[in-house]
Amino acid sequence: MKSSRRQFLQRTSLFAAAAVSAPFFTSCESMGDQRHGKRKLKKAIMYATIGYKGSVLEKFRAVKAAGFDGVEAMSHMNQDEVAHAYAETGLKCASVCCSTHWNKDALLSSADPAVRAKGLEGLKQALRDAKRYGGSSVLLVPGTARDGVTYEQCWERSIGEIRKAIPTCQETGVKIAVENVWNNFIIKPEEAKRYIDEINSPMVGWHFDIGNMIKWGPSEDWVRVLGKRILKLHIKEYSNDPKKTFGVKFFEGDNHWPEIMRELDKIGYNGWAITEQPGGQTKDEASLQEFSALLDKVLAS
Repeated sequence: MKSSRRQFLQRTSLFAAAAVSAPFFTSCESMGDQRHGKRKLKKAIMYATIGYKGSVLEKFRAVKAAGFDGVEAMSHMNQDEVAHAYAETGLKCASVCCSTHWNKDALLSSADPAVRAKGLEGLKQALRDAKRYGGSSVLLVPGTARDGVTYEQCWERSIGEIRKAIPTCQETGVKIAVENVWNNFIIKPEEAKRYIDEINSPMVGWHFDIGNMIKWGPSEDWVRVLGKRILKLHIKEYSNDPKKTFGVKFFEGDNHWPEIMRELDKIGYNGWAITEQPGGQTKDEASLQEFSALLDKVLAS
């Protein structure tokens, strides 16, 4: 007889008890120094959300001119073109987003081993891309708990595939950063903590998207629970108004930015702050400049 989701989570909580103080998290990228209490966050933008039209290099130049420090590239792009854009502009690779993890024929949670194998290869390619660009982590959506896939099956299958990618992580020096999304999977920070602790590898942490989970509770609670498991951040606004949701600009949504930033300070996070706002907010040079200034205000909250 199949166990219920509640029974499963109770069972997996045993792993958290063993790993709650796992020493490898002391070396995660969220461990920065707080010189004189001054926050030091590096500002980046997700490539797929850059509204500015043009080639990869033209987009990078516009982003650089707007005051950004880096770009989160998508995987499976033309490596030479992207590497050249980084070198030409001086921008850094904040992260690489795995571009295959949402594909139905490459879900790591699929019941079909062939589909999972394709997803695993997509993840490995993302890790290789990140190494080429000098990035330190790959954003990964671990799967979906829907369309016939239960929560427990998504948990077990995705962890199994992630573990298969760890040798590639060790080979490349690039970590896997699991992201929280609307996939019917891991909607509470305690579940996210258990998930990472069960994998129990210094090469796997969390890519925390500040906007994605606010519909279920305050984002600052995630920071408190995940702590140093957080490798990277997506800075994104969200409105609980169903007519607006992700379409709002910074400070027009329901994120508690001062509280979120205070919690990030408490865990010593001084890494990348990668924005993922709608592309319409960065469609030209003027809007990019305005957007960059507004993001600065968020990070200084």
